[in-house]
Amino acid sequence: MSATQTPSPATSDAEGALTAGEPARVLLVTGLLGLAAAFALTVEKIALLRDPAYLPICNVNALLSCTSVMTSPQAEAFGFPNPLLGLVGFSVLTATGAALLAGAKLRAWFWTGLQIGLTAAFVFMHWLIIQSVFDIGALCPYCLLVWAATAPAFWYTTLRNLRALARSRSHPSLERAVRVLSEVHAVPLTIWYLTVLVIIAITFWDEALSLTR
Repeated sequence: MSATQTPSPATSDAEGALTAGEPARVLLVTGLLGLAAAFALTVEKIALLRDPAYLPICNVNALLSCTSVMTSPQAEAFGFPNPLLGLVGFSVLTATGAALLAGAKLRAWFWTGLQIGLTAAFVFMHWLIIQSVFDIGALCPYCLLVWAATAPAFWYTTLRNLRALARSRSHPSLERAVRVLSEVHAVPLTIWYLTVLVIIAITFWDEALSLTR
């Protein structure tokens, strides 16, 4: 005779819905990936400053070229190498994700600050994407990893904060909207990735074909 089990909230949710632990795991993983990329970029930048003839290991061809990106004015948008921002920002994400998984309860002001920081990073990242694709005309492999890590960190933090806002304000309409977004949380992110890939493919298609000849 089998015992009757009462379904928990986690199991009663729609399959694929955003779970409570999702933001913590995403922040930890994306923080580590972004931190590794930012560190590698910093090391390569220092080597390039010491020896202008140095060829970074992430120079694959004319299309995938760290040198083209790192020696551009856009690589120092604020007067210092952009990877330094990544070292700080991704360290915060890594520490936040680890703290949440360890059971830490972060205050609202911290989440507000994290949201502001990630929103700024998300906007800045799109400026860098535009500059890299349409102005510099080359892609940095490490930068691609930074872009891939920043998007989910921003998205899942935004979902978490919207959910917290809806609950604190007792706003039924916002709660329903957040619930729907949580159930299809991977869809907007997938669309974003595909959009960026399509833009890159269309822009560099002829150049990529010429490299294979």
